[in-house]
Amino acid sequence: MGRIRILPDALASQVAAGEVVDRPASVVKELIENSLDAGAQNIEVVAGRGGISLVRVIDDGSGMNRDDALMCLERHATSKIRSVEDLGGIRTLGFRGEAMPSIASVSRFRLTTREKEAMQGTEVVVDGGKLSSVKDAGEAPGTTVEVRSLFYNMPARRKFLRTETTEFSHLEQQVRLQAIANPEIGFTLVHNERNHFMLPANSHLLERIQGLAGAEIATRLLEIHPDEQSGVRVSGYIGGFGMGRSNRSLQLVFLNGRPVEAAPLNHALREGYHTALMKGQYPVVFLFLEMSPFAVDVNVHPAKKEVRFRDGNGVRYAVAEAVRRTLTRSQTTVPGQAVRPAVPVAIGKPEPTRWQQPALLPEREQVALRRDWAEPAAPRVAAAVPRATSERHFNLPPESSKPSEDPDPAPVQTVTAADFRIIGVLGKLYVLLESAEGLVVMDQHAAHERILFEQMRNRMATDGVPSQRLLVPVTVELSPREFDLVQQNLEALQRLGIGAEPFGANTLKIDSLPTFFKKDDPVGYMSEVIEELKRASRQIASVRLGEDLVATTVCRHAVKANDVLRHPELERLLEDLLACELPYCCPHGRPTLIQMSYGDLEKKFGRQVP
Repeated sequence: MGRIRILPDALASQVAAGEVVDRPASVVKELIENSLDAGAQNIEVVAGRGGISLVRVIDDGSGMNRDDALMCLERHATSKIRSVEDLGGIRTLGFRGEAMPSIASVSRFRLTTREKEAMQGTEVVVDGGKLSSVKDAGEAPGTTVEVRSLFYNMPARRKFLRTETTEFSHLEQQVRLQAIANPEIGFTLVHNERNHFMLPANSHLLERIQGLAGAEIATRLLEIHPDEQSGVRVSGYIGGFGMGRSNRSLQLVFLNGRPVEAAPLNHALREGYHTALMKGQYPVVFLFLEMSPFAVDVNVHPAKKEVRFRDGNGVRYAVAEAVRRTLTRSQTTVPGQAVRPAVPVAIGKPEPTRWQQPALLPEREQVALRRDWAEPAAPRVAAAVPRATSERHFNLPPESSKPSEDPDPAPVQTVTAADFRIIGVLGKLYVLLESAEGLVVMDQHAAHERILFEQMRNRMATDGVPSQRLLVPVTVELSPREFDLVQQNLEALQRLGIGAEPFGANTLKIDSLPTFFKKDDPVGYMSEVIEELKRASRQIASVRLGEDLVATTVCRHAVKANDVLRHPELERLLEDLLACELPYCCPHGRPTLIQMSYGDLEKKFGRQVP
């Protein structure tokens, strides 16, 4: 006989369970997805010992009759697809028919279900993949799935489970993901007979985020006004300036209601935030994408965590543009409440200052940074504005109204330098300002970096970067893919001040470099530029190319921590900063302005907030 054998059904089910079920959290994920597909309006999740001893998911969905209750425990039995064509346009969260039999094969499993019109329901009990009993039950309409003693019959896999606390944290995260993705549905989580949270149905998305992530985060989020680009509709909320995290725990993206991960989405968020986010930090986003199910493949990962897009560059551009537009529009005051400021009115007589230098010229051609200033005029005081408190309210629409579909609603009142009064300078670095909201602190070095960066970037976009010819041209050997990439972006390289041309097969000749290039390794510099080209999408590469090097350059020319600025210089610095496109962070993502409201001050001094 041959050596190849067909696996027994029980063993095949346990092998499949290794892909679908690896911990209690994955059980909860699969069962909640089934509840959502069944049209449930309320879902309750009960867990014991982190889900290791008990997971129970109760819903009020459509329920099943006896035949369907038995059939759903067969491998690859599903009501959600019928043909190969259906697999190309998945509209449901579950579709493979693997979850229920896989879970039942590695646990003590109990299913009770009843259709809404039926007089009685059905109870099915399975022990380690073996059917134990089938009988009538008097349950409420909907479905209850109870999973006890997960992996009791697979000790090798059970020993890989973590502590109760760790397993529950993963389980809770799954419930939170589904609750945020479906604010119109009520969710309850009970652990060890203690109510962990209870979220009512028909919540506004921002209320749901506040209930799960906290008011401190929710109040600082910026709304993405729904817009469609490249067939992708983007909406949701993103963190404003300075809301970075050391991990992706709050980087949540949902595609057609499904929590997803994909490399193009991570790149898109980085491109959208760009200099508004520090390197090594991840943004806080609650992003919702809607697109044709035929334009995305959700069948590329056993647990359906990752997806593949037909037009990955289009999706990447749509997300990056939505983030960029939202950040640009969100500036009415200091970070947290804003829209892009109009060009402010000049304060006093305009005089040349150190941040007005032609930063793209060689250092020897720059004018002197120091100037003799006349005695400063009396400080300019902003017009009286009603004092604001620290209390913030969500601008929630009425329940009957729909979110605005206008991608560019009318901007609110903008902020100018006249809205601030300069109080003084702390530690020869931090400029203290008074506003109607309270105290504002400006980092003079970070502010000057942002001003110089945008001046240099604007000049790059219009006139290009002045270049200097090399005495001896250098050649760089590239891989075929890198060579093709460079050839497609020769025009962008020229604007950056890099003179490059093909010089044989997969070889590039470099005969000029930008004037601000100060390194002794042109080949290493080109490697950095090529890596930047690889990371950037085609729509953004020509605009963003070289900006990291520009940010490093302006850092050398910006005013330093111990540079003493006189009052007219401080006024001009503030004015020029507020005229920037993104005034609230430096090119490296650090904040330029931070605010402490009157309410915050009153709390710190023990005063009662009015």
